Amino acid sequence: MSSFIDTSTGPIAYDLAGPDPRPGGPPPLVLLSSGAHDRHDWDELRAELAEMRTIAIDWPAHGESPAGSAPGSAMHLADVAEEAVAQLAPGGAIVAGNSVGGFAAARMAIRRPDLVRGLAIVDGGGFAGRSPIVRLFCALMARPAFLRAIYPAFSGAYMRSRTPADERARQTGIATTREDPGLRAVAELWRSFASPEHDLRRDAPSIAAPTLLLWGKRDPVIPVRVGRRAARLIGGSRLVVLDTGHVPHTTEPAAVAAELRTLAASVVERSSRHGHASPAKDSSGQEHATPDEAAQPTAESGAPRG
Repeated sequence: MSSFIDTSTGPIAYDLAGPDPRPGGPPPLVLLSSGAHDRHDWDELRAELAEMRTIAIDWPAHGESPAGSAPGSAMHLADVAEEAVAQLAPGGAIVAGNSVGGFAAARMAIRRPDLVRGLAIVDGGGFAGRSPIVRLFCALMARPAFLRAIYPAFSGAYMRSRTPADERARQTGIATTREDPGLRAVAELWRSFASPEHDLRRDAPSIAAPTLLLWGKRDPVIPVRVGRRAARLIGGSRLVVLDTGHVPHTTEPAAVAAELRTLAASVVERSSRHGHASPAKDSSGQEHATPDEAAQPTAESGAPRG
């Protein structure tokens, strides 16, 4: 059942699932969705992780959340995410985000490391450059009429649907972009992707939380090479590549759940050694070997932590 919390942009919807966190166990898992999607993208994953407390939110003008009072830029959504985690998991959480949700989660780990005890970036934004082609595409997607017309085909391309959950997520994206306020919010989001503020590459080496990067090797929007770049920037991170599109958790929820359990175990182990504070780390971001992507899943590691 949905509940609402107040944020600086207005109320946003969220729900809780799973038991209360136990002493010595993992912190809550907060789930941040892709733009145009809603928190139900995570339903199958949450069922796989029934032993964990999970919290999923709807972005402003998405799902059950009303439109916000400010333009829906990626940076604004990241601010909303910080406010939500501060209210719903003030002792810190494992924060997992897909697409713009991944950008919001990574930005939170940079700006508010006290709130992010573990980080999972799922085909996340913020680690690619702004080439002329990227800027042109963002400008086109920022036009509501163009966005509404292209979204049925665009969502088919990025979802690579194989499961009922994939198709449900795709249909949610189409419905969100059919009319305001969702259409306007997603257009504003695309406009912001060309902003310098959407680039986390300079600050990513400061991320100290245990970090998992999950990427769909068939994602045409944020391709796996961007995930490799993020893994090189975030010391000690681990990149897992799955045979999916842009939303791996609707295609392979069991595989994603297994990787998140591993991340949760590393968070618990680190907490037992260091408490909640994040220790210093090596942020050299050294190059690492790239595995054969044909394996499913594949894993890669970033630079070691100190």
